[in-house]
Amino acid sequence: MLPKRRLARAGSPDGGAISSAPSSARFPGVAIYLAEPRMGRSRRAFLTRLGRSKGFRILDACSSEVTHVVMEHTSAEEAARWQEHSLMAAPPGCTHPALLDVSWFTESMAAGQPVPVEHRHRLKVAEPTKGPPSPAWMLPYACQRPTPVTHHNTSFSEALETLAEAAGFEGSECRLLSFCRAASVLRALPGPVTALSQLQGLPHFGEHSCRVVQELLEHGACEEVERVRCSERYQTMKLFTQIFGVGVRTADRWYQEGLRTLDDLQGQPQRLTKQQRAGLQHYRDLSTPIWLPDVEALQQVVEVAVVQALPGATITLTGSFRRGNSQGHDVDFLITHPEEGREAGLLTSVMCRLQSQLFERELRRFSRKEKGLWLNSHGLFDPEQKVFFHVTSEEDIFKHLGLEYLPPEQRNA
Repeated sequence: MLPKRRLARAGSPDGGAISSAPSSARFPGVAIYLAEPRMGRSRRAFLTRLGRSKGFRILDACSSEVTHVVMEHTSAEEAARWQEHSLMAAPPGCTHPALLDVSWFTESMAAGQPVPVEHRHRLKVAEPTKGPPSPAWMLPYACQRPTPVTHHNTSFSEALETLAEAAGFEGSECRLLSFCRAASVLRALPGPVTALSQLQGLPHFGEHSCRVVQELLEHGACEEVERVRCSERYQTMKLFTQIFGVGVRTADRWYQEGLRTLDDLQGQPQRLTKQQRAGLQHYRDLSTPIWLPDVEALQQVVEVAVVQALPGATITLTGSFRRGNSQGHDVDFLITHPEEGREAGLLTSVMCRLQSQLFERELRRFSRKEKGLWLNSHGLFDPEQKVFFHVTSEEDIFKHLGLEYLPPEQRNA
């Protein structure tokens, strides 16, 4: 059971009541919902307090009661996509609320009452036009959108992922994340990119990523990407970091010392740790792809052995196979006892193994920046109340964060 104060904080952007009741509002016929995606949590909380202080009814959830939806920095196409996603569960025949720019809300606050909705306030859906497809609408965090294993823009995403990997080899964390996030957006698009205009307004798509996609669209290849793939440094760093126990710093040191091949390493075993020597010795075996049927057979063997030693244990297949991949280079099993399974920290550890690295990183970033919470290996923590949320399932974590639950096969960001 969570403390009452904490429940109030989680339910409302300003820490107040769950919603402004009709009886306390000066204009009961007007129910306003402030859409957060581009407005931001802090500004939404401020506007909520402002509106309620002037007697407006501001709801914290988009329901059939809402008469006016207020958005900021949102195009007509984005508003239409948001409306389709948010109101798809509305009862048949339900009248959709007016989609309005934040200017209507600020003018109403200044006037102390709802001002008449004029044409300039409305976010209208653009008429279909001939030509390239319209730009897609997309939520900014990878943890907010489903990302399947198979998608429509493989050549584009692989090119950006190559640049991300090269940036990581150079120690540029900022560039690595920029390219990774842009590639993640391409993975989540509902259709193939056929024109650069489709990338307009998409999150995390800067000038550099757009230039790469444009070259691929026009020429079928990107000069920068091909130059990186053919470079001696990239090929060497990629080779060395695939050895078990070898990270970017070690691989970079070896490269600076003139080492280039596995044979070079074999000739100088004194440079390697015990783990690295084992990784080098079994490099070929560890780099050979493993197919799902073999993994399932291995899981049965593991289950038989574990149950004999630890009755009641649970064996969970994690990693990329759980996310829908049919092959991989390693197999991850998480073996727990039922008593351990009740711990929130263990649950978040399981989650880390059921999603891509970027999805996990974005989930933690969303928790911190949008909800003011910390998600780590110990669980979901409220730093203000200094307490952990009580969670018994992955669904609970998504629910506490206000996110739509995505199964593991949709977390391939």
